Amino acid sequence: MAGDIEARLKALDLVLPEAKAAIATYVPFLHLDGQLVISGQLPLKDGGLAVAGRLGDGVRLPDGQDAARLCALNILAQAKSALGDLDRIQQLVRLNGFVNATPDFADHSKVINGASDLMVEILGDKGRHTRIAVGCASLPLNAAVEIDAVFAVD
Repeated sequence: MAGDIEARLKALDLVLPEAKAAIATYVPFLHLDGQLVISGQLPLKDGGLAVAGRLGDGVRLPDGQDAARLCALNILAQAKSALGDLDRIQQLVRLNGFVNATPDFADHSKVINGASDLMVEILGDKGRHTRIAVGCASLPLNAAVEIDAVFAVD
């Protein structure tokens, strides 16, 4: 039987992607002492990078927000892989958002809102979280966005 979070995903017509294996020397998640830490997730979709490039240099704000949403879905896919049941999430504690951006781009928080808003939409009050949104000169695979997460879980 599907839980509350799975039902919300279905109601929103969202399907979690397959949780991807790490592409370097790290693990995709660690589940320790009531916390689930998810490694940085890229905007991957259908086996490839969906949004590449730099905000402020060819990548528009709505595309960056879409990239952040994809990162959020990949985060939840990793959480489901780790926990088996997303209803074990007690609270999304933190999102750390990184935006591949030009030096003059200043809307990092608006980009990462794509993930933050989706987490609240899916998790309800359990999705309200602390956060950072920072710009950087580049990201792996030239991704437009990378986001990691920390959850409190049972």
